[in-house]
Amino acid sequence: AVVAGPGGVEAASPDDAERAGVLAAAGAALLDAATPVRPGSPAVERVVVETETATVIVVRDGARSIVVTTVPEPTVGLVVYDLRSALRRIAGAEG
Repeated sequence: AVVAGPGGVEAASPDDAERAGVLAAAGAALLDAATPVRPGSPAVERVVVETETATVIVVRDGARSIVVTTVPEPTVGLVVYDLRSALRRIAGAEG
């Protein structure tokens, strides 16, 4: 999991800066690629990509996003709920 903000990676698990940067960049690229799907609408806040071996989930809340990789076929709704909750807690801790 990686939490990324305007200044780059804010937190990551495991603590591998190179891997965290790659995951954060992939999450940003997925959100950017999804943006044209809903032109004129609110910003895309969630992207889910499933493969045979893993799932990548990106959730954005304002300028901050969280990117995770999971096992194949997770309970996406539950994962997204947990990620949104984590982003709200981070934002609340700042205020």
